[in-house]
Amino acid sequence: MALIALAADKGSPGVTTAAVALSAVWPRRVLLAETDPAGGDLVYRSAAAHGGPLNPNTGMLSIAATARRGLVPDQLWDHVQPLSGGLEVLVGLGVAEQAAGLAGLWPTLGRAFAQLADSPHAPADVIADCGRISGDTPAVELFPHAALVLLLSRTEPEAIARVRDRAAALSAKLHGGGRGAATLANPLIGVILIADPSDSAKLVHQVNDMLVAAQTGARVVGTLADDPSGADQLAGRKRGRLDKSLLIRSARKVTSDLYQQYGAAWAVPAHGQVPGPHGQPAAGAGR
Repeated sequence: MALIALAADKGSPGVTTAAVALSAVWPRRVLLAETDPAGGDLVYRSAAAHGGPLNPNTGMLSIAATARRGLVPDQLWDHVQPLSGGLEVLVGLGVAEQAAGLAGLWPTLGRAFAQLADSPHAPADVIADCGRISGDTPAVELFPHAALVLLLSRTEPEAIARVRDRAAALSAKLHGGGRGAATLANPLIGVILIADPSDSAKLVHQVNDMLVAAQTGARVVGTLADDPSGADQLAGRKRGRLDKSLLIRSARKVTSDLYQQYGAAWAVPAHGQVPGPHGQPAAGAGR
């Protein structure tokens, strides 16, 4: 699949939590890239493989100098840090002001992310945590190179209305032409709902009807459980069987459905482990 971009319109639907959860159970090698121009979160919440903190200067900040001279996809690995549970991460910017150093480089990054899956040396898909987006957010320049753009939304009426309008705006920006063009064009635009599992089936039907009626070309591709306890475990703030959490179980379902729908060109799935508290592998985890 190559590049999968995750983003949200407004509010705090948990884009970073969703990106980490999906990356943790992704069916082949994956690089998680914190591409939110407002800054990343993982340097504050996750431990590195050596047990200490992540280096905030190695990641999106360090890659800027390399990208200005041109960027070969395999060079991305020079700026990656592994979490203690094994997940490979391109750490985000420290503060929004540092985004100026990436001005003009977002398309270069997008191409490198998209081409990493075809690397003859170290192929991987890239999940990009783009944070909250608006029309002038530079991370949107990654989207034309993505195979799939996933918009996260909670289920309050105003949140659903915003994701509908954002999907329509992205479709017009990325695909041009009339409404509904996204159904036939790349990148495909999908919606992931953050929802109570007991209500998810009904909500998916309702939101899909709204997306179709608005001719956005987008549709709901899955739901992630609204699971604060699981999110705390994933961030290392709470102990517990992360692999048994509603969050990780729902993330497995989403990745399985995405693989079935879009992953015909993927390599044979690799085995891995879900990171437990502080990035440690969760007991009994695995794909």
